[in-house]
Amino acid sequence: MRKISTWVAMGAAAVILGFQPVQAGLLGMPMGLRSAIQHIKFEANALAPFAYTQFCARYADECRKRTMFRGGPVKLTAERWDQLNEVNRTVNRDIAPERNELGLAGETWLIGPDRGDCNDYAVTKRHQLLAQGWPARALLLSEVVTNSGEHHLVLVVRTNNADLVLDNLTPSIKPWSRAPYRWVRIQMPDHNRLWATIASRRV
Repeated sequence: MRKISTWVAMGAAAVILGFQPVQAGLLGMPMGLRSAIQHIKFEANALAPFAYTQFCARYADECRKRTMFRGGPVKLTAERWDQLNEVNRTVNRDIAPERNELGLAGETWLIGPDRGDCNDYAVTKRHQLLAQGWPARALLLSEVVTNSGEHHLVLVVRTNNADLVLDNLTPSIKPWSRAPYRWVRIQMPDHNRLWATIASRRV
């Protein structure tokens, strides 16, 4: 029963993310994307958000430069897909949404608060995935702009299939090119204190 449930869940992941199934024995395994620009292209160096600098002063270990034994995105296995969904779901559930009415002056990025805004969701998800053994190079905070013009923070997870977005505004994990945002800047994989602008996703 558990084996059947696992394959069903993996098949659902393939549908949500637009992954192509391969041979029948591996039905639903994420092996590639049909119609998404898979990975973010980093452009020019950019200043980190000031609130992120304050976050690093408060949580120094979250921002330290880690030794990279290998580079690039991580392999998206069924176990890792389950971890992403679990973290996305539980953090979205456990933090009650609270709008920041003070703008930049009121931005405080906190890990695991009872109430918070998009920044708190994003850094909490990153913190939990780091604790589960995900490499820092694959867990990148990114600033975007919503259709309503608001600045918003999400967590981008770099996998071999695609750069995936964990977002408090939706329960679905999507490839970055399918998230309905204008992309502003993102952490650099090789040094999380450094940020960069993002190339257009138009092809």
